[in-house]
Amino acid sequence: MRAVSIALALNACLAATMAQAACPDAAAISGFVADWEAKRPAKALAVANVEDATCARGKLVAELHGKLGKIVGYKAGLTAKAVQERFKADGPVSGVLFDSMILKDGARLPAAYGARAVWEADMLLVVKDDGINAVKTPEEALRHLSGMRPFIELPDLALAPSETLDGVQLLAINVAARFGVAGAEVPLKADAATLALLAETKIVATDGGGAVLAEGTGAATLGNPLNAVVWLVQDLAKTGRKLAAGDLISVGSFSPLTPPKPGQQITVRYEGFAGTPKVSVQFE
Repeated sequence: MRAVSIALALNACLAATMAQAACPDAAAISGFVADWEAKRPAKALAVANVEDATCARGKLVAELHGKLGKIVGYKAGLTAKAVQERFKADGPVSGVLFDSMILKDGARLPAAYGARAVWEADMLLVVKDDGINAVKTPEEALRHLSGMRPFIELPDLALAPSETLDGVQLLAINVAARFGVAGAEVPLKADAATLALLAETKIVATDGGGAVLAEGTGAATLGNPLNAVVWLVQDLAKTGRKLAAGDLISVGSFSPLTPPKPGQQITVRYEGFAGTPKVSVQFE
């Protein structure tokens, strides 16, 4: 039933957006996917506004759905001010996460895992129940989450450097989702202390020798990662999509988007949480 509901939601989203947007045609989408699979720098998709980009994302996700496994969650991108400025955007955008994108803690993969590979410190929040689809505040969102998972997202900016990659184009290419390395789930309590902790946690990225590469706090994502959840719920509702128990939510960047280096190990830790949870990836 879950697979059927996802397929119906994707079809509904695609039909709705195609009806009102100047969408890239099937050949353009297939060409982008061919380049994406081959890790070749791609041409930008022909999108002029958010409506066009939403339609393009719908077509792209529909084509990737048969290649990358089931949908396991969504990502809220451009939730940090610095990243919005980089991509000349005035607000967040959302993308889809597929099963094959989520790698285990300690994963090893080539530094050139995509056409324009970058890494960033992120965080996954795990949906507890479908009551999350009605939330309007961070406090309400917390009651419908079961836990947090440390997460190093591994996006692929995909386009050739000569192409323009702004917020609209990023939306069209599914917010550059490619891979991510996820740690074990840390249970979350629905209380004021956890609400504060999610905003105040210090998120530190280090290399294999322990040198600090980047650091930030949970507040970098719209003031609190839970605000990213509230925004995502509202954004998904615009195209008739809903979150379900077990879905993963990537809340956005806590560090600059940085190209990986061959032989580099990245570890991200979350200070303030019991046991200081962390997650690592090794680039080859």
